[in-house]
Amino acid sequence: LFNNLLENSLRYTDAGGALRIAGKCEEQRFTLTFADTAPGVTDDQLNKLFERFYRTEGSRNRASGGSGLGLAICVNIVEAHGGTLRAAHSPFGGVSITVELPLERDLSREA
Repeated sequence: LFNNLLENSLRYTDAGGALRIAGKCEEQRFTLTFADTAPGVTDDQLNKLFERFYRTEGSRNRASGGSGLGLAICVNIVEAHGGTLRAAHSPFGGVSITVELPLERDLSREA
């Protein structure tokens, strides 16, 4: 999951760009956000990012931009763990992907 999100950001962020990863725990939830710099996507593209085989532009073909399955697989992984995956416009000009996962309560740990 995390490797796919990192690779996706690196692949679709302009040279010299940046990726900010931030995490927090609150109310039995862990939230991790990947927010990158330009280029961004349109609102319409943002709504389709998690669809299977969707790529945001023609130049992002299978040779240079993957198969269009990565984020769809990420959704399946996150949902299998009871979480959610959301996409938004990044405050840095790119795309922001947020993973939210439930934390287990009262885990018994052996020392």
